Amino acid sequence: MFNYSPAVKDCVSVRNAGTFVVGQKPAPRGEEERLDRDEARKGTMAYRILKSHNTSGSMEHLKLRFDCLTSHDITFVGIIQTARASGLEKFPVPYVLTNCHNSLCAVGGTINEDDHVFGLSSARKYGGIYVPPHQAVIHQYAREMLAGSGKMILGSDSHTRYGALGTMAVGEGGPELVKQLLSQTYDIDRPKVVGIFLTGKPGKGVGPQDVALALIGRLFPEGIVKNSIMEFFGPGVGNLSVDFRIGIDVMTTETTCLSSIWQTDGAVEEWLALHGRSSDYKELKPEDTAYYDDLVEVDLGRVKPMIAMPFHPSNVYAIDEVNASPGDILSEVEKRAEVSFGKEVSFELHSKLKDGRLFVDQGIIAGCAGGGFENLCAAADILEDADIGNHEFTMSVYPASMPVYAELVKNGAVSRLIDAGVVIKTCFCGPCFGAGDTPANHALSIRHSTRNFPNREGSKLQQGQIASVALMDARSIAATAANKGRLTGADHVDREAKKYKYFFDRTIYAKRVFDAWGAARPDEEVVLGPNIKDWPAMPALTENLLLRVVSEIHDPVTTTDELIPSGETSSYRSNPLGLAEYALSRKDPAYVGRAKEVRSFEEAREQGEAAMGERLASDPALSQAWEAVRSSFNEADWSNTGVGSVIFAVKPGDGSAREQAASVQKVLGGWANIANEYATKRYRSNLINWGMLPFLIKPGELPFQNLDYLFIPGIAEAVSEKKPSLKAYSIKGKELVEFELALGELTDDERQIILDGCLINYNKKKAWT
Repeated sequence: MFNYSPAVKDCVSVRNAGTFVVGQKPAPRGEEERLDRDEARKGTMAYRILKSHNTSGSMEHLKLRFDCLTSHDITFVGIIQTARASGLEKFPVPYVLTNCHNSLCAVGGTINEDDHVFGLSSARKYGGIYVPPHQAVIHQYAREMLAGSGKMILGSDSHTRYGALGTMAVGEGGPELVKQLLSQTYDIDRPKVVGIFLTGKPGKGVGPQDVALALIGRLFPEGIVKNSIMEFFGPGVGNLSVDFRIGIDVMTTETTCLSSIWQTDGAVEEWLALHGRSSDYKELKPEDTAYYDDLVEVDLGRVKPMIAMPFHPSNVYAIDEVNASPGDILSEVEKRAEVSFGKEVSFELHSKLKDGRLFVDQGIIAGCAGGGFENLCAAADILEDADIGNHEFTMSVYPASMPVYAELVKNGAVSRLIDAGVVIKTCFCGPCFGAGDTPANHALSIRHSTRNFPNREGSKLQQGQIASVALMDARSIAATAANKGRLTGADHVDREAKKYKYFFDRTIYAKRVFDAWGAARPDEEVVLGPNIKDWPAMPALTENLLLRVVSEIHDPVTTTDELIPSGETSSYRSNPLGLAEYALSRKDPAYVGRAKEVRSFEEAREQGEAAMGERLASDPALSQAWEAVRSSFNEADWSNTGVGSVIFAVKPGDGSAREQAASVQKVLGGWANIANEYATKRYRSNLINWGMLPFLIKPGELPFQNLDYLFIPGIAEAVSEKKPSLKAYSIKGKELVEFELALGELTDDERQIILDGCLINYNKKKAWT
C-alpha cells in the first residue's frame, strides 16, 4: 500500500478496471452493460490519431510513421551517424536539430561547438532544420513551429510532449528516430488509453507544476499509466490557458506514460493562429461514447501548491504539509536517500531548518517545463517590489525561447525580475540535467524544471558531493524568493499574477534558423570534429552466451542518470568509447573496469582458439567457469559461445530517453540486462536496438550475485523461435544452478535486431539482401 500525501489524495482519484465516458462524463456503473466496449475504444482521441498514422492494417499491432522528428545536440550526432552507417540519403520527414543542451561550449575544448557544426552541415546535406544554440529549448521550438492538432511527433528526448496542442508526441531513444529516417516504422502493440478527467478551476497561487506533481505523486508509484496514453478532457480543460496545459502536459513523462493528448478548443485555435499556423488547428475531443482502460479524476480546485521532495518527482507533498511538520518529512527523505546512497555519503537536510522553518539555497525556473511566458510573468509579478536578499539564496531564470524572452523584455517582466535580484540567463536546458546552476555541496535547490533524481544536478557521490533538488511551480519559487529562501507557497503571498497578452515574433527564428527541409544537397560534406567517432563493430548473437555479472543494483528504481550520468558527460555523447568510460560511474565505479575485462575475453575469442587458450590459462575464474560449462554442454565451444557482460537491476530505465544508457553497455561488451521489470518502454527499446537482451526474472528469485558467470545455452534459437522463456545456469564453482529467464514480448524485427547484434547491423544486412 502506498503512503500518499493527503493533499495528493484529496485532488486526484483513480477508477480502475475500465470506465465508459458518455457525453464527456463518466457513465454510471449501471449503464455500462448496454455499451459496446470494443466500439467505444474507437471513441478516444488517441485511437483516431494512432489509426491515421498506422501502416500495419491492424490496430492491435501498430506500425507508425510520424509527421516530423526532433533532436537536440547530445542526441542528434549519434542518430545521424547511425543512420549514415545504415545508408541514409536524405531526411524523409522534417527533422529539427536544436542545440539546447551543449549550448555553453564550456567543457571539453572545441567538441560541443564541433557537434553544432556537424548538425548544420547535416541539415544542409540531408535537408533538415537547424536551430542554433541559445534560440530555443527543443520542446518550445516544437510547440511554436511544429505541433498541430492530430499530428504525431517523435523526439529523442523523454519530455517530447505536445499533447496540449493536440499532437501525440513520443520521446524515444535515438535508434527509433533512425528507423524513421530510414523510412521504417515505430512498432508497438496498441497501448492502453487512460482518461484524465479534469473538473474545477485552479485556486490562488496554483500553477501547472502543482497539478502535474499531484498527478505524478498519485500515478507513478503504482504504474497506473505506465506505457499508456494519457487523454485529457472534461470541463476543467476550458478553465486552463494553453500555457498552463502545456506546463502540465510536459510533466506527464514523469508518470512513465508513453504519450499524451488533450481535447482542443478555441484557446488552442487562438494560440496556433498567434504563431502563424491557423491551418494546424482542428477540434479534438472524445466521441460521445468512449472507453478508457482506467479513469483518473482531477479536481483542479482542490490542488494546492505542491513540492516534490528529493529524489524523485513522485515524492510529492503540499507545501503546507512540509511547513506544518518539516522535521518528519525531512527524516523520511533522508531515510529514502539511504536506500540509494547507502552509508557511504553523509546526507542530511535538517540543517536547512531555522526556527522550525525550512530554508532553501537556490531557486531556478527553466526550460521546457518552467521557462514559458506565463510562468515567468507570474514570477515577475510576485517578486515586484521584493528582493531575494544578499545571503546564501540565489535565483536564476531561463526563458524557453528567444521569442518568449523578447516578450518578457517588452512587457517589463525582465526588469521586475532583475530588480528583485534574479539573474536572467539564456534559452538552455542545463539546469534540468546538471549543466547549469549546479547547486553547492549539501545545498537544497527548488526548481520549476522536470526532474530531481539523485546523481543528476551535480551530485558525485564517489567524490563526496551531494546536492538536493525539489520541484515546485514558478509561482511558489517566486514566493519563496520574496521571503529570501524560506519555503513559501504562492497561496500565502499578497501579490497575484496578472494576465498578459503574448505576441509571437516569428522573424526571430527566420533570421537565425537554417531550414533546408525538402532541399537536401547530396554533394555537401558532413563536418566531423575530432571527437565525433563512428560506432565500433558489434558482433552478431552467438548460439550460446557466457555472461559475467559486472554490476548488481537493488535500488527500487534505477534511472538512466545512474546508468550514464548527465551533466559534463554530455560533451562525449558523440564519442561512443569516450562516453563509455563514464558508464555507471556515479553508481558503481568498478563497472567499467569489470566490463572491459570481460570484453577482452570476447576479443580473444574472436582472435581464435590460441588467443582464448592464453586467456583461460591466465584467468582462473574464467577457466573454472568454462570447465563447468563443458562438463554439462560438451557441444559448446568458442566458435558458438560468445562472452559478454550483464548487469542486474530491479527496475532500470526511469527517466531520460537517452540511448547512451544502453549503448555504453554494448560498446563495453554488454549483451544483456536482467531485471524484475523495465521502468519505461523507451529504455527497453534502447537495449533491443543496441542488440542487448532485455531479460526478466521474477522478483525475489536471484540465483546469482555480482561477478558470477552465467551460461545461457541456445539463446539464438530461443530468440529466433519466439520462445517466451529459456533455461539459464549460474556457475557456482563446478556446479551449474538452473534458473529461468523470460524475454518478454518482442516483434519480429526486434528479434532480428538482437540476432544481428544491433540496429546498424540489421540495416546493413537488409541493404545487402
